[in-house]
Amino acid sequence: MSEIPSPDEVQERIPLTDSAAETVLAARNALRAILERKAPRLFVVVGPCSIHDPDAALDYARRLKRLAGEVSDTLVLVMRVYFEKPRTVVGWKGFVNDSYMDDSFRIDEGIARARTLLMQLAELGLPTGSEALDPICPQYLAELISWYAIGARTTESQTHREMASGLSAPVGFKSGTDGWLEVAINAIKSAALPHGFLGVNSAGRTSVIRSRGNPHGYLVLRGGGGRPNYDTVSMRLAEQGLAKAKLAPNIVVDCSHANSMKDPALQPLVFNDCAHQILEGNRSIVGMMLESNLEAGSQAIPEDRSQLRYGVSVTDPCIDWNSTEELLRRAHRDLAAILKQRV
Repeated sequence: MSEIPSPDEVQERIPLTDSAAETVLAARNALRAILERKAPRLFVVVGPCSIHDPDAALDYARRLKRLAGEVSDTLVLVMRVYFEKPRTVVGWKGFVNDSYMDDSFRIDEGIARARTLLMQLAELGLPTGSEALDPICPQYLAELISWYAIGARTTESQTHREMASGLSAPVGFKSGTDGWLEVAINAIKSAALPHGFLGVNSAGRTSVIRSRGNPHGYLVLRGGGGRPNYDTVSMRLAEQGLAKAKLAPNIVVDCSHANSMKDPALQPLVFNDCAHQILEGNRSIVGMMLESNLEAGSQAIPEDRSQLRYGVSVTDPCIDWNSTEELLRRAHRDLAAILKQRV
């Protein structure tokens, strides 16, 4: 066992700046307003499947920030900044666990590098979203994140439901890997309630954490069981499931994963189909997720890290920046009028 610095020590070394805090809080409030139907906009969580190159991430972020300003009256853009990757069997576990991609597992350095990048993005004025996977990591990073997701593999986990109940950002719960909705609906209900659970405090000491509950949980449809679940029939079933559970009809569609059968070329079709549903009167879709990078596709991690191609995913394949920009501009143009009718 190797000790690492406490959250307090890391935050003292990389303190939250006023400008970064303003970005995070403004984005959280904007997302809450969408979920509460106080703002007639959609949010789109868009960015690389995973972060492995901070320089490329900043390059992407600067482009996204410029675009975000242009479409802000219709879309709230949140950069996808995933530092942890759940593995079905084995594989690279992400930037926090192994930022050097050499199985050295310098998690202490990974946390510090992740926090530094989040600070740079927030100071740029761009909000970020991430997956809450390790229950200790939020103590180090959560104050810099405006949006969280709980993944399909962990939505059923009591530990992750308890953790979500204490997060200060809105949290999306994904449908199961088989596409089943009930686990996510139960998770939304559970996370909305107060909990007491085991965790660590900011000094790194084992503690009883008492949460107040997170009222801003919502359903994320990501497909599963060999089929998508963003079509109109699946959407209606999801709406009925939320209504039966007495939950707000807030649904986000993940355009990747099983909804596109992990074929990045299909992500734009999923995105445009959901936009069409909104044009046809759907009022439950409040956001969408896109896996996007500077360049299309993906690459294996080579033994010689200098051979990594710049701006190309090392996990799931992504669409490229040009396709992303085209999709978001089109949604901004086509959805502006219809979204104004939602409030």
